[in-house]
Amino acid sequence: MTTTKDFALFGAPPAFDKPIPIGQLYFPSAQRYEAAFRGIFERQYYTEYGPLNRQLEQNLQQFLGVKHAICVANETVALMMVANAMELTGKVILPAFNHIAAVQSLSWAGLEPVFCDVDPATHQIDIDQVSKLIDQDVSAILGVNLWGGVCDVKALAKLAKDSGVQLYFDSAHAFGCAVDGVRIGNFGRAEVLSFHQSNILNATEGGCICTNDDELAAKLRVMRSSAGAGSVPATVNKTVNGRMSEAQSAIALMGLEDFSANQRNNEILFELYKAQLAKISGLRLFKPKGVSFSNYQNVVCQISEAEFGLSRDRLIALLKAENVDARPCFHLGVHRDIPHSQHQLPETDSLSTSCIQLPIGALVSAQSVLKICDILARAHQASTTINARSSQDSIGVR
Repeated sequence: MTTTKDFALFGAPPAFDKPIPIGQLYFPSAQRYEAAFRGIFERQYYTEYGPLNRQLEQNLQQFLGVKHAICVANETVALMMVANAMELTGKVILPAFNHIAAVQSLSWAGLEPVFCDVDPATHQIDIDQVSKLIDQDVSAILGVNLWGGVCDVKALAKLAKDSGVQLYFDSAHAFGCAVDGVRIGNFGRAEVLSFHQSNILNATEGGCICTNDDELAAKLRVMRSSAGAGSVPATVNKTVNGRMSEAQSAIALMGLEDFSANQRNNEILFELYKAQLAKISGLRLFKPKGVSFSNYQNVVCQISEAEFGLSRDRLIALLKAENVDARPCFHLGVHRDIPHSQHQLPETDSLSTSCIQLPIGALVSAQSVLKICDILARAHQASTTINARSSQDSIGVR
């Protein structure tokens, strides 16, 4: 019978010798990395739209089937640039179950965020709620594609067109995903991708703006350089030093070569989680929705405290003691980060306190997944005694 003595939180040795991290963390081998960087130093061309950056954009355009892929320093800069280049005004509707960077990009562009609740089954923006929020001051909808799934891009496109507002997407989690065979990057007026190391394609840091709009692409390329450089003339009211370095481009190029293998590894691990977690009451694995192809880069579970026996935060504390880097999906809904926000978003509030993200990616093995799921199963079995012991020590209490 499992007791608290079996868990590292209460003195047992941790299940893992070193932390099992959250994040994809797919990097090329040291040999490939060294060869690529030797080329950079031999050319002595380190930034400002160098040969590797140009090659990366061409390869991305071909891979995604999109007309323009404009690489930048990071995703936040990309979101800022798009909001300004689209000449948005007034208000922009976006989901509150989201990363704060999306809100920061709107603030930079002088726009007011209007927070929308999400569908609890998909975690994506609730389109019925969006339609109720559109008024004469709203100029755009910012859809956010989470967890290797996507929101209903076709329904959002129709709603935006019928309402006379623009539509763009934050697709940080969705690189390589497809809707009815069409790769992410082709929806809305623009889509923003993240190449942070937590995502399946990474440049250690970086981002990309995808669009099939020639005029918008020209403006974005001028904006990207603080000197206003661009091969096609365009008038902009701001520029930003958003250039991607050759070092970032080199790593992203190798990651793009490895995408199929990395996606397949994610899918195998995800399916293993799916099989094991189905045996544990009170844990509901989020399965990517709205896609014909997923990158499976996130393992997100919603915890029913009544069924599982432990709160989300108490479970995170227990897993961290075992060297499993489990985390909340988002600390709070972004509407909670805005002072004096009056938004009432019950689904976002619920997900923000009940969802947990588990490790998947390059540094996670099938054996690790089985061990993590075993910890979860034993935690469920011993939940009553864990709660009693934890309450004494105020463990996992916010």
